[in-house]
Amino acid sequence: MAYVRTLTTLVLAVALAGCVSAPPEQNAGGTRENKSGPIRIGLSMDTLKEERWQRDRDLFVARARELGAEVLVQVANGDDATQIQQAENLLTQGVDVLVVIPHNGVNAASIVDSAKRQNVPVISYDRLIMNPSIDLYVSHQVTKIGEMQAQYLLDRAARGNYVIIGGSPTDNNAKLLHDGQMKVLQPAVDRGDVRIVFDQYSREWLPSEALRNTENALTQNNDQVVAVVASNDGTAGGAIQALEEKKLTGKVLVSGQDADLPALQRIVQGTQTMTIYKPIQPLAHSAAEAAVKLARGEKVDAPTTIDVNGRQVPATLQEPLAVDKNNMMQTVINDGFHKMEDVYKNVPRAEWPQR
Repeated sequence: MAYVRTLTTLVLAVALAGCVSAPPEQNAGGTRENKSGPIRIGLSMDTLKEERWQRDRDLFVARARELGAEVLVQVANGDDATQIQQAENLLTQGVDVLVVIPHNGVNAASIVDSAKRQNVPVISYDRLIMNPSIDLYVSHQVTKIGEMQAQYLLDRAARGNYVIIGGSPTDNNAKLLHDGQMKVLQPAVDRGDVRIVFDQYSREWLPSEALRNTENALTQNNDQVVAVVASNDGTAGGAIQALEEKKLTGKVLVSGQDADLPALQRIVQGTQTMTIYKPIQPLAHSAAEAAVKLARGEKVDAPTTIDVNGRQVPATLQEPLAVDKNNMMQTVINDGFHKMEDVYKNVPRAEWPQR
């Protein structure tokens, strides 16, 4: 198949451009247009467990500082009540704008309500908060990522038993990924070419949950599986551990997402088939730039919109890239996302690609 071109700053424009501006008043009653002093951004994060979230934080904070803003970071460690409390604390500290990576997109709706009562704009980052009052959604094309995962595997295993290992059921992105995966797989199921023999979400995106789910899928189907549609690299790692126990690595196709270093190492070794690389710098930078503009009361141009409970919300969606061993050099390594010596460290040097 043809690979998606490396366009690390491309955003999707599939609808009329949206425009969003901050509420006119600040907590203390002044206008944002005449705000003096440094801008304070509250960054409420679900977790830092995965490598990618550490990159998001660092890139976001660095870009905000370049723009003269201070960032207050709070991490909830996967707990809804903690995230809500931390967001309230950020609002109490007088942040000018709140950027939220929700643990649970439904429960985080209350964070938006609290911010709106204090006239603080809210950006939903990467994961969608199910509250139509958010000012901006900044993410990747999540449904498309699911489509890309499934299509990549289907192009290489057009028939047989498929296993779907989803992400956290509390994360709206996991559901969007599943929608994309099924959009591609359903026609093959209807033709009788593919059987989806197991389809389960994995609590908190935990590799241990993915391991258990994949073990169950293999046991229930006498190891007769041709592909595992794993929704991210963490769940892919759990699935591959189950396949290793059955000596099926390299025989069963496995997808992923995030281009985490362990996943890339598995890809070049041949145990994971592919991953989806989501260039994080344009995502983090666009969010930081939008946050500063909203804090100043300036308009933010958004190329598209998404539906949130019947209301069109401005959105900026970055382009994902499919990565396997054939285009590893042209994508994540050339972009500086990971170093060649780190990706190939478990591969004999004679087998490394030429620069």
